[in-house]
Amino acid sequence: MELTAGDVWVMVSAALVLLMTPGLAFFYGGMARAKAALNMIMMSFVAVGIVGVVWVLWGYGMTAAPGILGGLVGNPVADFGLMEHVGSGDLVGIGFGATFAIITVALISGAVADRTKFGAWTLFVTIWVTLVYCPLAFMVWGGGLLSADGAIGKVFGEAIDFAGGTVVHINAGLAALVLVYIIGSRADFGKTKGYHRPHNVPLVMLGTAMLWFGWFGFNGGAAGSVEEGGLIWVNTLAAPAAAMLAWMLVERIRDGRPTSIGAASGVVAGLVAITPACANVSPIGALVIGVLAGLGSAVAVGWKYKFGYDDALDVVGVHLVAGIIGTVALGFLALPVDGEGGGLFYGGGFSQLVAQIAATVFTVIFTGVMTALIGLAIHKTLGFRVSPEDEARGVDLSEHSESAYTFGEESASYESLAEDARV
Repeated sequence: MELTAGDVWVMVSAALVLLMTPGLAFFYGGMARAKAALNMIMMSFVAVGIVGVVWVLWGYGMTAAPGILGGLVGNPVADFGLMEHVGSGDLVGIGFGATFAIITVALISGAVADRTKFGAWTLFVTIWVTLVYCPLAFMVWGGGLLSADGAIGKVFGEAIDFAGGTVVHINAGLAALVLVYIIGSRADFGKTKGYHRPHNVPLVMLGTAMLWFGWFGFNGGAAGSVEEGGLIWVNTLAAPAAAMLAWMLVERIRDGRPTSIGAASGVVAGLVAITPACANVSPIGALVIGVLAGLGSAVAVGWKYKFGYDDALDVVGVHLVAGIIGTVALGFLALPVDGEGGGLFYGGGFSQLVAQIAATVFTVIFTGVMTALIGLAIHKTLGFRVSPEDEARGVDLSEHSESAYTFGEESASYESLAEDARV
């Protein structure tokens, strides 16, 4: 079988998406406190290792094999080890799908920075990708409940989710919210102004650049034609650009000045929001989605103080909120296909909006319930949270016996920088 141009594009896209997880590691690592930077980076990197193995053994089968349990999930043993695909061109797409599972799990970690046991996190990754990500991916993309032929899809219509508004971002954002409530807030959450400041802003900006670069593969890897690919590319540029400007405008009005962290967060919010819609809205629609995501997420990151959940790196405010905005916006802005359907603003009526809302609500309920069961089981047995003493001295030292930085003596630790360790 000859390697086609389409195969090459999917392979390149898969590499771009895989690069996004190290980019996320830098993004989160720079936003974390100095005494938790390595732990934050490791939480992303270990997701590559665990999910990569799970995907080969049973994860892919759960997303693409013939459905079981009434269309809830694919058969995990049907493609165990991927042996039946060796020698075929299927492995190109299978590898591409693995990169989506990897980054979805890694996204969750930012919410629970500074206080999570690394061993508990690795167990959570293994169980969550198996029982939450894989079933939802099957339900949306594999012909399951939410697809056109699925029980929910037949009733409410098939929702549009080209690259993961429900499967990736609402899924990860809601899981992050549930875990934050289970694990609890950090000891100093909300007690002092500026209690948490990013320790390395240039690292955050580097991570943002890597994420934006990789996102062109994330959104564009499944493009079916040059026309669709071009639309996806422009939309993946336009939405985050608009979201960045919108976020900085909120900061300028609210705080008096825009910030680098705000610009980076705005870019990510726009990328999140355009993910489900990238192939189905016009560039003007992408700008509208970007503005809504930038404004909405910039406001939403402050909800954690109002509602008392310690989402350390704003996974809920960015991924959950922008994911919902992008998914629901398709009900208004989706372009007609061959003159039929489309969103409300294109004369398609309310049918697409109903489908988008139904998929969003189902994802929130499914992910919330499943994550709560998994998280509580781990928290009540192994324990999710480090001791107060380990939290105070830093999870880099307590969980890895390492420090991201050394100052002078090779053995120097953050205990010698007591004041810095507080921020």
